[in-house]
Amino acid sequence: MDYSEMHPYDVRKLIRDGKITTPTAGMCAGYAQANLVILPKDIAYDFLLFTQRNPKSCPILEVSDVGNKMLNFLGKDIDITTDIPKYRVYEDGVLTGEYKDIGDLWRDDFVSFLIGCSFSFESEMIEDNIEIRHIEEKCNVPMYITNIKCTPAGIFNGNMVVSMRPIPYEKIVRSVLVSGAMPKVHGAPIHIGDPSIIGIKSIDKPDFGDSVNIKENEVPVFWPCGVTPQAVVMNVKPKIVITHSPGHMLITDVKNIELKY
Repeated sequence: MDYSEMHPYDVRKLIRDGKITTPTAGMCAGYAQANLVILPKDIAYDFLLFTQRNPKSCPILEVSDVGNKMLNFLGKDIDITTDIPKYRVYEDGVLTGEYKDIGDLWRDDFVSFLIGCSFSFESEMIEDNIEIRHIEEKCNVPMYITNIKCTPAGIFNGNMVVSMRPIPYEKIVRSVLVSGAMPKVHGAPIHIGDPSIIGIKSIDKPDFGDSVNIKENEVPVFWPCGVTPQAVVMNVKPKIVITHSPGHMLITDVKNIELKY
């Protein structure tokens, strides 16, 4: 089914009902999607500070009230425990499970952080006739842990995760300009070209997501990614953190155009 022209509220209802469990790239064209990090209040300030010091990887769209699983600003009737297709739970830095619903795991001291997603600028790139390979191939965007250090804050420290899109030589400048106009959803690329320079050993073996085909006339282009917190969580090993499963985003009611500049 083509979800690209549906309204976010209707797609979220299908997700809540368990009828959509796939990655959300290409869904609800023109609307912003968001990464998720849920953690206990006692480490929430440290994480908030981490996002402020690393805005390209972690551009904040909303922070919930403590213990409130409903969001206030990103859309109508958003329940953060049911409205994402797939969640991940990390305990002491170890992935212990993936869930379609985390209602049974919710705690009164949880705080939710919603972080901008590069899927937002993809729709702008498509409008500018820049093809997006993982959407064409109907798979998840490839993501890699790099050697680029994040700025530490409190207990949180680690390396940046990037997402990669193959871009034809002649469209690289346009892709930089289009994405750079949207700093609230990661903005311009962090690296263009040779993956080894940023610590990626094999472009065909992403740490998250799926491998995609890179054609002869294309260059791999890398953007900061909202999966960075998951790599940081695995590094610092807090007692419990809940995130979205990579590529399985919250689709908001916010138009991408509202996140420009």
